[in-house]
Amino acid sequence: MTAGFVRSARASDAAGLARVQVASWRTTLAELVPAEVLTELTSDAALAGWSERWLEAIVNPPTSRHRVHVAVPEAGSADVVGFAASGPATDEDLWPGTDAELYELHVLPEHTAGDGGHAGRLLHAVADTFSEDGFQMAYAWALADDAARIEFLSGAGWGQDGVRSNLDMGGKVAVVRLHTRLSPAPAP
Repeated sequence: MTAGFVRSARASDAAGLARVQVASWRTTLAELVPAEVLTELTSDAALAGWSERWLEAIVNPPTSRHRVHVAVPEAGSADVVGFAASGPATDEDLWPGTDAELYELHVLPEHTAGDGGHAGRLLHAVADTFSEDGFQMAYAWALADDAARIEFLSGAGWGQDGVRSNLDMGGKVAVVRLHTRLSPAPAP
């Protein structure tokens, strides 16, 4: 099993996050969204834009409860192989004071074979942070046809809550919402 470590993202990680996001999307979204949309989202121009957005998310988060975690091969490494972004829930039917959202979770495709635990470590770090921040429930959206993501989250104790929607990506792409109850943070 591959060693791995999760830490809070740093400004110097922004380009690595964009690289991971684009590489992950090229693999996981290839059969799930229209090809022209995927090409636009993963172009070199888009990569630069994603890097700028991640830098902003890291250095100027909207609240102290917005977090970006990165997975690296070992402690002290600057080589980002995965990341997770999270914070208060954004859906109108949820309460951001007690409901959290996993916005993004990506691992480089070459690090997902057997995974080495990177996705699991990231998900655990996010859940720990959610509990520390006082959230009671966590939510995440997944493409309805992304069986691998839904299976991963289901295996970690998440379940579909019955809420569905569509993304407009040059055509409707169905999404489903998953949720899980969080354990309270340990008493100090």
